[in-house]
Amino acid sequence: MRRDIQPNERAFSSKEVAETVGIATPTVRKYGQVLERNGYEFLKDGERRIFVQSDIEALVALRDTPNSLDDTAKELVELQKERLKESNQTELAISDTYETLPHDPNQLKEALMIVFKELAATREMNVQLTNDMSQLKTTISRLQQDHHIISSTIGNAAQKTNAKIQKLTEQQTNHYESLLQQEKQKTEQLKQEIQSMRDEQKREWNSQTDFNQRLEEALQQRKGKWGKLFSLFGK
Repeated sequence: MRRDIQPNERAFSSKEVAETVGIATPTVRKYGQVLERNGYEFLKDGERRIFVQSDIEALVALRDTPNSLDDTAKELVELQKERLKESNQTELAISDTYETLPHDPNQLKEALMIVFKELAATREMNVQLTNDMSQLKTTISRLQQDHHIISSTIGNAAQKTNAKIQKLTEQQTNHYESLLQQEKQKTEQLKQEIQSMRDEQKREWNSQTDFNQRLEEALQQRKGKWGKLFSLFGK
């Protein structure tokens, strides 16, 4: 359990650490895994690491080390253990002080001031956390509103697009039906013209046939007259 965190010490997210150290966010996760593999302790919110200033210094050391990451991580773990040991000793000393409160008013006042400062720091941290939660809720609310606006915009755009597609489809269908009707009329008109030409041709053929028959009858009559004339001269 880490006890080297100072009251009201600022916590950093992985993204903030990446920007501060000058490395990519995946590299922050990689360095964190290397440190934990060698025994380093992080503050955590569930599975999410919470970084403080000492953790950032450890990541900088990994970034700039000429040695392997594991060797440097082991050194950083030893430094953290020493720091945690000193922190535990300090906490024990303060605890003993509370158990054996001095009878001297000045010393008692000084001890109470320490308690008040710790309470004030805790209260300030709670206020900061409350503000952070409020800002987070505000951000989430804005994101939800933005999502609603984007969804509405996309929905309206989709409806307009569908309406345009439907209108174009209807226009194309009407245009096609109009062209089809025109072609039908032209075809019917052409059929009538062809039928009229056939009828005219048939009349011409009938007329020619009648003429040929009359001509043949006339020739037959004349042939008969000439035959009688020739028979007279023959006698």
